[in-house]
Amino acid sequence: MGVEALARLAAERVDHRFKGLPPDADGLTVEELAGQRRNLFTGGFTTPVLALSAERLEHNLALMEAYSERHGLAFAPHGKTSMAPQLFWRQIERGAWGITLAVPHQVRVAREFGVERVFLANEVVDPAALRWIAAELAADPSFRLVCYVDSVRGVELMDAALRGSARPLDVVVELAAGDGARTGVRTEAECAAVADAVAGVETLRLVGVAGYEGEVPDATPERVDAWLRRLVALAVDFDRAGRFAGLEEIVVSAGGSAWFDAVAEVFDEIPELSAPVLKLLRSGAYISHDAGHYRRLTPFNRVPEEGALEPAFRLWAQVVSRPSPEQAFANAGKRDAAYDLDLPTVEVVRDPGSGEVRDAGDGIAV
Repeated sequence: MGVEALARLAAERVDHRFKGLPPDADGLTVEELAGQRRNLFTGGFTTPVLALSAERLEHNLALMEAYSERHGLAFAPHGKTSMAPQLFWRQIERGAWGITLAVPHQVRVAREFGVERVFLANEVVDPAALRWIAAELAADPSFRLVCYVDSVRGVELMDAALRGSARPLDVVVELAAGDGARTGVRTEAECAAVADAVAGVETLRLVGVAGYEGEVPDATPERVDAWLRRLVALAVDFDRAGRFAGLEEIVVSAGGSAWFDAVAEVFDEIPELSAPVLKLLRSGAYISHDAGHYRRLTPFNRVPEEGALEPAFRLWAQVVSRPSPEQAFANAGKRDAAYDLDLPTVEVVRDPGSGEVRDAGDGIAV
């Protein structure tokens, strides 16, 4: 299924739906246009156009593959960063256990392109989505999906939708990162109650614990470390209580893109449990590694001996108006460079006459 779906993408014909691609490429297949290897600046592309550096992409893939191996971590990078099936497979080919996703529709995309292991980093209570997941699990014995549970009520809703399923759905109890965090169970006692609720139904199977340290309020290395140790202690307590009896592996998962060095350090100290532990890291922003937010926050700033990621995506836009020396207006906006943290900044400037590309210094806010 995945190979055929990828082939269909390559065979799709370029037309008005393909933003930024050369108008004279209409009618060519994506594969044919890619094979022409046109120059981004002289090959007829129109701005705004988003470019992905093949060299920087490969560098980032190799770096995180080596990092995960060096620290004994399984890797399920978050796919919402790109939602590009070709990149999912590049990540899997470079050692990823599977792909992390946020919502059921993203899982449908991954399944269409043959991804066999998915970590769904949310609780799912939509009956239609749960029935679809159950059908996928029944139809494909090799497909594995693990998702969060964070409430007894959530367990009840999931059970109601999944009754009659051929296979139980694997779930992990999500430990909240703090009182102000988004989702997750707030206390260890409540975690135990949720685990008991899972044990009381046949439609779900408890396989571990998980959470997101990026939501620790006012995060500092000490606070992140303390929360990660709570997560590990929860797994140990669950195991001692026999909650993981009969499992072939126990899942302990965390890891955004800002604190994965802390995850690696604390997970390295997980004691021996009743089954092997799948230490699952989910950091996904590494593949593009934006030149602003994550360049400042990346753990590689704290551990430079481990390497350095490189910004791989670049949005090229054209200056279309200079009404004054202090102003320059480009033909790209929020639809091209959506943001939820910082405004985009200018990284480089290219002179259309000479073709010279120069650094924009510290970046110009746009």
